[in-house]
Amino acid sequence: MKKVLVTFVLALTTAALNSQQPTTQQPGATTGQQPGATAGQQPTGQQSATDQGGASQQKTIKDPAEYNAYITALNTTDPAAKAQAMEAFVAQYPNSVVKMDALEQAMAAYQQLAGQPGPNQAAAQQKLEQTARQILQLEPNNVRALAIVVYLERGQIKDAASGGRVRTDAEHCLQELPNWKPTDVPAADQEKLRNQMTNICAGTAAFGALQQQDYPATEKYNEMVLKVDPNDLGSNYQMSIALLQSNPMNALGFWYGAKALAVAQAQNNGQAVNQMSPFITSRYKKYHGSLDDWQQRVATAATQTAPPPDFVASIKLAPTPCDMAAQAVQPNSADQLSFSDWELVLSCRDKTPANKTAADQVWQYIQTKEKNGEAKLSIPVKVVAVPDPSTLEVAVSEDNQQANKADMKVTMEKPMTKPPAPGATTNVIGVVSEYTPDPFMFTMTKGDLPAAKPATRTPARKGTAKKTTRKKAS
Repeated sequence: MKKVLVTFVLALTTAALNSQQPTTQQPGATTGQQPGATAGQQPTGQQSATDQGGASQQKTIKDPAEYNAYITALNTTDPAAKAQAMEAFVAQYPNSVVKMDALEQAMAAYQQLAGQPGPNQAAAQQKLEQTARQILQLEPNNVRALAIVVYLERGQIKDAASGGRVRTDAEHCLQELPNWKPTDVPAADQEKLRNQMTNICAGTAAFGALQQQDYPATEKYNEMVLKVDPNDLGSNYQMSIALLQSNPMNALGFWYGAKALAVAQAQNNGQAVNQMSPFITSRYKKYHGSLDDWQQRVATAATQTAPPPDFVASIKLAPTPCDMAAQAVQPNSADQLSFSDWELVLSCRDKTPANKTAADQVWQYIQTKEKNGEAKLSIPVKVVAVPDPSTLEVAVSEDNQQANKADMKVTMEKPMTKPPAPGATTNVIGVVSEYTPDPFMFTMTKGDLPAAKPATRTPARKGTAKKTTRKKAS
């Protein structure tokens, strides 16, 4: 963005500082106009009748002293001295017909100073913003002033509130930009300058929308930037974030992430690579299952200007837990799986035919193990609730235990005299008689709790009994 500002500053400054100087006549001469010195085309061409596509507008300065003061300031070559001279002119002639011209010349001079690195750059940027805002108070739709303010405001975006405020100014700039027709810029350069302004205003609007988590608007404004410059690093990365954080996630964001990393690598911008890579690659690994083809995708994106139509379809999805559950039963017989593994396989029963086959195999194994209800299973659980003395709601799997979510209902063979408290861990013994896959729930009948171990008595040591003696009466 700093490179954009420098180019933008040079373009606007050259246009403003090289505009036509006013034509002159001696005061009192007869010209068919009011007597006085006549200024020709507006020096900066901003928001004049010619800027808006109308006929060339002329402005007449009646006071020769005012005219001379303006021409002296206009012909000052040093940008710092010129800015001060134009500000002094506005202060001395606040109602001058060329007041806006003078402010625009001052703004152009401060732009030139703000684009020059050095100890005075920060002060020049501050004066640049002050002058731009002064212009906007007089002409709220002044495109150049809007673009400058938007650029300088971008660094103030920290959260949703500041993002929304700056986004409003950026959207105002974009709204006025199509009507901007600067006569002080050669026709061959107008489109280039307009594109630079679009980059600044649309990019800032996108950043503000991103802070507000308005992902559709983030996409819209970034598309405007990428249409002008497909290699814009910031807009590609912002597009990646917006697409990957949308609900539902749009996997097209991986292309924009790969493009952003490719651009950063081409620029030898290691800092940007290190900042962007963790977010993008962690999402890709979760989506795809690995990073086996990621570097190839970055290399391919470097040669492209837009995502190919088949990009999303080309990404093989990572196996789901149900995919892995179906595969787990094939190489491993059910007796080698844990009870939590059984639960996962059974919960996926209705997902695919392979899951159905795996679930039937596990359920048959459980039924065989229980010998048609004659033998009982002992299962470690966490107690979630005790609805009544004859019922326990417990969590079997580790995930459900952590979430304190019941996945098995136990009907006790006899009412419990001392039921375990919710949160306690214990074993339940019984017959797993049925299950429902979604939401998953085991049903255990003939339930029982492990018998309490009898307390062990510590034998007394020999010879430790106290002897009592009776005192003889004297």
